[in-house]
Amino acid sequence: MFRAVGPGLATFGVTGILPAPVMTLYTGSQSVATNTRWQTAPNAVEIRRAAQRTGAFELADASGDSALLVTLPPGEYTLQVSGANNATGIVLVEIYEVP
Repeated sequence: MFRAVGPGLATFGVTGILPAPVMTLYTGSQSVATNTRWQTAPNAVEIRRAAQRTGAFELADASGDSALLVTLPPGEYTLQVSGANNATGIVLVEIYEVP
């Protein structure tokens, strides 16, 4: 599971957050998956369950945070996080191995 948390950091008192992180996972130059707003992902229910299983803090349903839950074969990957509409700010990138 990959998460790009911007708005969710406000709960912890962080200011200057990235309001809408856009997360894209690549293998080489090929995009494998992308997400903006985790709750719009087709597997949002599984993302919530994976967060609970790994001990990750909960993301609010209406947040602009991003998350991907993917099964990947061994290989090299790059995770890129940018701001929607070229916005800038602070974002926490998390990577979890989900049991």
